[in-house]
Amino acid sequence: MTEKTLNVLFLCTGNSARSILAESILNGEGNGRFRAFSAGSHPKDAPNPLALETLKTMGYRSEGFRSKSWDEFTRPGAPEIDFIITVCDSAAGEACPIMRGPGRRAHWGVEDPSHVEGTREEKLRAFAQTATYLKSRIMAFINLHKDGDDTEVSDSKLKEIGAMEGATEKARKAD
Repeated sequence: MTEKTLNVLFLCTGNSARSILAESILNGEGNGRFRAFSAGSHPKDAPNPLALETLKTMGYRSEGFRSKSWDEFTRPGAPEIDFIITVCDSAAGEACPIMRGPGRRAHWGVEDPSHVEGTREEKLRAFAQTATYLKSRIMAFINLHKDGDDTEVSDSKLKEIGAMEGATEKARKAD
């Protein structure tokens, strides 16, 4: 039996930090079993340079990213999405467009490191902490799929992942 590559779309409002961090981390850790994408409801002009620097420091791909609208995943020819994961509370509260594929949904909200005030070092620490929280969730998600049988991945397991350390209040209480 050939394992299906699972397509995962990470959503955030601006698609400039958290969703891009998650996309790169899952693509780096997924061993070809996952294909991650990211998008935003109101994308910024470009990815946050500190997010890209954090990815590079952690050994993940940090080039070739752009902030894009989630509408790109509703068009003909867009990949079928198996999982839609919001990583910010505001995107979780928005009505997502209809996308191709089953699009099972989960909310893994973590605080936005781009809102941290302070020195460059303090900002980089915030990005590194956010990336660490996201990586922990992604590794737990990958482990849910270790046997290649995705029918056993329950919504409650996805919710547990979203409530891991660093979760926003909304993510801890997600239904």
